[in-house]
Amino acid sequence: MSNKLLAKIENFALENYENDDIHGFEHIKRVYKLCIYLGKKLRANLLILQISALLHDIGRKKIEDKNQNKSHSELSAEIAYAFLKSNDIFLEKDDIENILHSIKAHSYSNNIGPKTLEAKILSDADKLDAIGAIGLYRTIGYTTRNNGNLDNVIEHIEKKILNLKDQLYFEESKEIAYTRHRLIQEFHNQILLEK
Repeated sequence: MSNKLLAKIENFALENYENDDIHGFEHIKRVYKLCIYLGKKLRANLLILQISALLHDIGRKKIEDKNQNKSHSELSAEIAYAFLKSNDIFLEKDDIENILHSIKAHSYSNNIGPKTLEAKILSDADKLDAIGAIGLYRTIGYTTRNNGNLDNVIEHIEKKILNLKDQLYFEESKEIAYTRHRLIQEFHNQILLEK
């Protein structure tokens, strides 16, 4: 049941994510992989994690298409709920609530604290993908795509990226973040020297 269910959700996700390196399906795959790794170590409900990871940024495309007053994570939860409901995906009510909560709480900027194990894992996995070499690439890409410049990249690194390691919930996540954070710190120090 779960393989068929996940294939259906993955197909929906593939159709609804932008083809970009910032928040597109490659980001989803990395977060998914981190969720599975952490979920196994922490004995989480892997099905909830898999569904949450696949759908956690599904609202980003709609946010960019229209002027939305909602955060991408709130919109992602709404789209996920509509999809799960309209496709007769039979999950326990508590599982659906956990998935929706995990999606809403994963975002750095949404100010909703994750309350479940799965929500904390998704939050950590999403933050880990913003740290390190790929995270740096994504930061620069996101900033330039939004007409930012070098000073905006530095500001984003200082105000957000360098603080992510301190917002992780699990020691297992912090171990992964250690090397990734050092790379960001070295880049930041070097760019300030060269500037």
